[in-house]
Amino acid sequence: MYRYRNFTAKDFSRQDEADDANFYAMPRMVVHLDEKAIALVKDIARRHMPPMQVRVLDLMSSFRSHLPEERPYREVIGLGMNASEMQANPQLTRFVVHDLNKLPQLPFSSNYFDVVMNTVSVQYLTHPVEVFREVARVLRPGGVSIVTFSDRMFPTKAVRVWRESDDEDHIVLVQEYYRLAGGFRNVQTERYPGGSSSWFRSAQDPLYAVIGTRG
Repeated sequence: MYRYRNFTAKDFSRQDEADDANFYAMPRMVVHLDEKAIALVKDIARRHMPPMQVRVLDLMSSFRSHLPEERPYREVIGLGMNASEMQANPQLTRFVVHDLNKLPQLPFSSNYFDVVMNTVSVQYLTHPVEVFREVARVLRPGGVSIVTFSDRMFPTKAVRVWRESDDEDHIVLVQEYYRLAGGFRNVQTERYPGGSSSWFRSAQDPLYAVIGTRG
């Protein structure tokens, strides 16, 4: 259980410490959630986005952003590791190739975004508190950070603290990232467990969301 503890560098070690650029060099045009879970990601975004034409940062982006299609967007910027994946993403207006594990600083101005989305990728951050602090910086006051995750991962690239904890611990862990980063208020949690056991997995991927509002 990783509840409210002092982190060490070992917590954010990985089985594969080779350069992430090599791991993500080959485009993976696949989704990492089933259709029901993807619909839930869209619904979470739909309910928590400010009711205006928003500017969105899709953090650790890929070839799909899972944003509600009916919403008008002022701008949707992807930040990820593979240019080909993001170039194929129909919702992005532009994208930036950027390795957050090498450089946690975000290449954007302060107070620039209304929404920052991180979908099923938080488990790969080796400097999560620094990244969350940067998310707070680039969000405007009242802007929203939405972090969603399931029980899937590339285990060799997930950090140790994530691999060695369960889904409920993951929720607390992400809450702790928000707390340590500072700058957020009204951090909320939503759970949509599809359920799994040693005998079977249900027909729906579990989905968890931790949402913070910029103070």
